Amino acid sequence: MGKFVKKISIRKLIVYSILIGLSVVFIIPLVWMISTSLKPDDEVMLVKLFPSKPQWSNYINAIKSFPFLRYLMNTVFLTVVITFGTVLTGSLVAYSFAKMKWKGRNLFFYITIATMFIPGQVLIVPVYIIYSKIGLVNTYFPLIIPAFLGGGAFTIFLLRQFFIALPDELIEAARLDGASELKIFFKLILPISKPALITVSIFTILFAWNDFFGPLIYLHKSELWTLSIGLRSFQQRYTTNWNLLMAASTLTSLPMIVMYFLLQDKIVNGFKLRGGIF
Repeated sequence: MGKFVKKISIRKLIVYSILIGLSVVFIIPLVWMISTSLKPDDEVMLVKLFPSKPQWSNYINAIKSFPFLRYLMNTVFLTVVITFGTVLTGSLVAYSFAKMKWKGRNLFFYITIATMFIPGQVLIVPVYIIYSKIGLVNTYFPLIIPAFLGGGAFTIFLLRQFFIALPDELIEAARLDGASELKIFFKLILPISKPALITVSIFTILFAWNDFFGPLIYLHKSELWTLSIGLRSFQQRYTTNWNLLMAASTLTSLPMIVMYFLLQDKIVNGFKLRGGIF
């Protein structure tokens, strides 16, 4: 018994040591970014973790150096709209695949999943041409429209796996009571699917907030830029001002860092949803 307990303890020690080591590796860039953002100009290139005198004014100067608030509002707008569209339409499509019987359902689901294996780069040119022909380049529609067309194969798969685990008897009882499919979906399915919806929302928020490639392709007017594009422009303009660049980067990352600390339990629980999503 003692040897067994000792073996378990050694195993836990090894696992925890590996996890702590990996955590340090991932945290170091974040700590370096915050530390550099607070350094005065003459200490930026010095290898020291803490500045001798933190320069909080770097954040004010960074905000004044480019239209930070404008880009912030654009990013928040896009993130909210994309998340709403992805959760709404993705859950609708997933529900039809999971709980509604219609001809060709499995075939269309397999086709949907197959799209996950198509590299996004392959579709860049034809999709751009389509949006250009209908005059939607330099608008937010190319970024928003896909969110209202199912939200992507991964979202549909994720939600479908959760919906499959829901008891069919519950839905059949609602149908016998005369409830329509939409009423069942909005009044019954969505309220009991909050864990899955929150998980999808978190993933979508992270993607929409950090998306660089989409805005880079479709948004040519600077007044439409998001924080990711604005930060790149800032980097090109202030290449040598690493403290201001890191201050702008910290401000851009701050909302996602705060969201993680507030929702870390839900993020972890998202990988343990009933029904075996993964």
